[in-house]
Amino acid sequence: MSNIVKTADGSNTLYSPEFKEHYHSTFGALNESMHVYIESGLKYCELKSLNIFELGFGTGLNSILTYIESIKNNLTVKYNAIELYPVKSEIISGLNYDKLFTPEEIFTFNKMHSSPWSSDINISDNFIFSKIQADFSNYTINHKYDLIYFDAFAPDVQPDLWSKKNFIKLYNALNNNGVLTTYSSKGVVKRNLRDAGFIITRLPGPNGKRHILRAEKK
Repeated sequence: MSNIVKTADGSNTLYSPEFKEHYHSTFGALNESMHVYIESGLKYCELKSLNIFELGFGTGLNSILTYIESIKNNLTVKYNAIELYPVKSEIISGLNYDKLFTPEEIFTFNKMHSSPWSSDINISDNFIFSKIQADFSNYTINHKYDLIYFDAFAPDVQPDLWSKKNFIKLYNALNNNGVLTTYSSKGVVKRNLRDAGFIITRLPGPNGKRHILRAEKK
């Protein structure tokens, strides 16, 4: 069972004894998600209507932050997330997100977690959400996306997910000028992304991390 850990910016994350990995940076879970996926991904796209695919739903932090941004900036979003190892509801309820978000945002966050798998849920008039419980390596993508949040456990822990084969699958699932963002800038990740056809940009990382990657389908 995952353990709740407080990170340096005050937000909670989880530690997985099975993978011996934290779900987010211990230097700041909220800060990392904002920096890697919202600032370097969602805002960079500059689209008012977009389809998003998240590999690694985890605690749902990226999805609720995306929803909040969609409300702020009047975005229309269709959000699909895949997760092989769902976090138990009693663990999610122990996170301190109620101190980070408004009651309405927490209601939406809980709705994402309690929603049935493989079903489209209208979170708001402009935000459609669905989650899939599956192993991405064996999953067939049936939609086209503008933005991918790649948030799997580290390459040392889940090397198969970071393979050239999977990055090719993601490249083919992106629309032209589509974007993939990830927190890992390891050499093997850059190499596999480039071999899959992506144009790579190494960006400054969030607190405690030197670099992250943004990959684009040009």
